[in-house]
Amino acid sequence: MVILQKKVAGLKEGTLDRFVLRARKAVGLHGRVNVLVTSSAAMRTLNRQFRGKNKATDVLSFPSPPGSESGRAGKLAGEVAISADVALQNSVRLGHTVSAEIKILALHGILHLAGFDHESDNGEMARKEATLRRALGLPAGLIERVKGERLQGARISAKIRHGARTTGARRMA
Repeated sequence: MVILQKKVAGLKEGTLDRFVLRARKAVGLHGRVNVLVTSSAAMRTLNRQFRGKNKATDVLSFPSPPGSESGRAGKLAGEVAISADVALQNSVRLGHTVSAEIKILALHGILHLAGFDHESDNGEMARKEATLRRALGLPAGLIERVKGERLQGARISAKIRHGARTTGARRMA
């Protein structure tokens, strides 16, 4: 089930619901996934309540306890909450649609529900996310964007340091 608590331009519940089904199957996750697209204020509340961090975040995943059932529709694998506000900011900064960004975040959350953890898996989740992103027709994934931004920042810093040395050497010559 998908709930667009905060409306997103160019995205309908049915479209996201179909994407979540495709992503869940591609990941190999059994059970349903509920997705809530909400505001940054709501995400801040969820992040504070469940992770002890008093700030808005882009996506949160809530796996269902083992053995939990949800009526006749079957097992619930878990729930994913996404900030429409952060997704919009990311989409503008990265040059793709907010709809694509919501899907990237949904895929990231689904991977977490399947047991992946990019903070401790030596890049396994990043590799899986990149493969699935390409298979599902999405732009750069969450993990590779963060790593790419860090790498780009390091390259810029190195160029600045190198340029400063070169400039300094020329002044002295």
